[in-house]
Amino acid sequence: MISAGGTTGAGLVGIGLRTPHLAEIIATPPPIGWLEVHTENYLGGGPAPRALARVRGEHAVSLHGVGLSLGSADGLDRAHLARVAELTRRIEPALVSEHLSWSIAGGAYLNHLLPLPYTEESLAIVSANVEIAQAALGRQLLVENPSTYLRFRHSPIAEPEFLAELARRTGCGLLCDVNNVYVSTQNFGLDAHAYLAGLPPAAVGEIHLAGHARNDADGRTILIDDHGSRVAAPVWELYEYALERFGRVPTLIEWDTDIPPLETLVDEAARAARSLRALPEGRRDADAA
Repeated sequence: MISAGGTTGAGLVGIGLRTPHLAEIIATPPPIGWLEVHTENYLGGGPAPRALARVRGEHAVSLHGVGLSLGSADGLDRAHLARVAELTRRIEPALVSEHLSWSIAGGAYLNHLLPLPYTEESLAIVSANVEIAQAALGRQLLVENPSTYLRFRHSPIAEPEFLAELARRTGCGLLCDVNNVYVSTQNFGLDAHAYLAGLPPAAVGEIHLAGHARNDADGRTILIDDHGSRVAAPVWELYEYALERFGRVPTLIEWDTDIPPLETLVDEAARAARSLRALPEGRRDADAA
């Protein structure tokens, strides 16, 4: 279970488990509530699953996948889904999440989380795939909003509306990546607060925070969701609004490139915990089991 950790809010804040920090985390568990791992790194045998089992003894764990390809019109890879389901049963994670994207077509696996056009056809495909995944996992799946750098000519459904309807149809939860919301809305001149206001609060079961980079190579600034730095000031500000709207939601600090010392991640987690602690009494506590 991910819980508020008394009055501090620290129990609701996690960090991503990365290999350079593994020995330190096992030797001296840091003052954070939980750890997220990328699902596909633990589907085989060997030392990685054994290390995860040791960590699981001290911390709640979440599984964050990149390989289900929920937007694939070809349907889900049932063999891959079975491996994810087996890991879920073995680890008993507090949360299981995936991305609103696709990466498989015609049996070919692409090393990218590719965007979808937001149409009724896409919504029907993703909904069917989410229902299959949840049935195999035996639990709710959280679906994460993407960071976007292009838009389809025909994409008549706004992304928050698409996600809200997906949650309504399937009973899935939503993983609100606040950094992704900021990156996408900045790239296309949209309103980040309006985006968050379009998500149903009861469906939001987790929040992600991360750093981003600026790319000015073509004469126009594009923000890139690279998970390679501290959370930017405007993202912290947007996080405050997200908490006001969604309540005390489990929050993860993501950092995947230029990985810093563990103490830097713990410091970022402490800042998120302070924001959680500052919420007025009576806000929804989102415990996850």
